[in-house]
Amino acid sequence: MDFSIAALLAQDGLTNGAIYCLLALALVLVFAVTRVIFVPQGEFVAFTVLTLAAFEQGKLPGTVWLLLALAAAAVLSEGLTFRREPSRMLRAMAGSALPCVLAALVVWGVWAAQAGFALQVFATVVSVTAMGPAVYRLAFQPVATAPVLTLLIVSVAVHFVLTGLGLLFFGAEGARTSAFTNASFSLGGVNISGQSLLVYAFTASLVVSMGVFFKYTLFGKALRATAANRTGARLVGVSPNFAGRLSLTLAAAIGAISGLLIGPITTVYYDSGFLVGLKGFVGAIVGGLASYPIAAAGAIFVGLVEAFSSFWASAYKEVIVFTLILPILLWRSLTTTHHEEE
Repeated sequence: MDFSIAALLAQDGLTNGAIYCLLALALVLVFAVTRVIFVPQGEFVAFTVLTLAAFEQGKLPGTVWLLLALAAAAVLSEGLTFRREPSRMLRAMAGSALPCVLAALVVWGVWAAQAGFALQVFATVVSVTAMGPAVYRLAFQPVATAPVLTLLIVSVAVHFVLTGLGLLFFGAEGARTSAFTNASFSLGGVNISGQSLLVYAFTASLVVSMGVFFKYTLFGKALRATAANRTGARLVGVSPNFAGRLSLTLAAAIGAISGLLIGPITTVYYDSGFLVGLKGFVGAIVGGLASYPIAAAGAIFVGLVEAFSSFWASAYKEVIVFTLILPILLWRSLTTTHHEEE
């Protein structure tokens, strides 16, 4: 391996690692606020790529029907929950279903108008982000106080349901989206693609934006309070249900941005989200599902290991990446004080 090959592999590793970094941050956020190990995080990535690819092909994205299905399920759930309180039931139905319906209308309107690429990207991000609170309301809110193991089982079930819906509404064909830029730069004899630089810029700006959001905004402080002490946050007026929906909304938005970044790099299928999300999970585990900076560093490390493994042992690169989690889990098991959950 000479310097040029090592530089290209490092570029690929940093690009993939930046995307895994976003997913790791989303996983840490959701776990800190809701105690849910959010297995379906990668599905948001896959749905973003498939939605934008459908727009580019002039097809109506299956996201419309997925959003309407989530809205119908939310209406049914709220109706059963508040069947004896009609006024409260109507407010709950509107709050749960309206974001999905509006997002579906945005997607349909952009498709019907054959709008440009910028509006297609906007509609894609809006539609995928709207799935977050609906998923929380349907799957996690009814069992929000359950043990972590129960929440994990529910999370795995949601993953399989969303994968099946992805096959139903998007089909089995893979898709790849257009690059945001075809520019290329040379640095020290190494070509750096503009798309990679865009990935780095998006990742850095999003990480900084999240830091500002959590430190200076009221909603960010509410999420931090819930993550620190759910009972204490409830006593000062922070609704756990609101915090859960907001965290899933942010996770879905991060997944949508990750999908925009990864779409031009690799072909994505309806079930590709699991592997992508799992690599972000490995990075999150490095940070113990608690530390954002360590999780980000771990995700970038995962991207570099994947890139160099593809050169030395391409047939085993997935095995090598996922094997990283074993010594980390063993080390944390030996060094962490265990206690029974109340």
